[in-house]
Amino acid sequence: MTPWRKASRSGTSGQSNCVEVARLSGIIGIRDSKNPSGTRFMLSAAGFRRFTAEVRRGAHDAR
Repeated sequence: MTPWRKASRSGTSGQSNCVEVARLSGIIGIRDSKNPSGTRFMLSAAGFRRFTAEVRRGAHDAR
C-alpha cells in the first residue's frame, strides 16, 4: 500500500481543498485528498521541488 501523506498546511479548519503526496519508486505522486482514486499527477523529485518552489512564490494561485 502506498503511504500517502496529507499536506501539513491542510490543518483541521474544515477546509476541503487538500492534497496528498507519496514517494513512488523515484517519482512523487500528488492527488486530491477528497478523491483518492481520481487523477494523480506524477513528477520527478526535481520536478516536484520546482513545483513546490513555484507554489511558494504564488505562481499557481487561483485568480
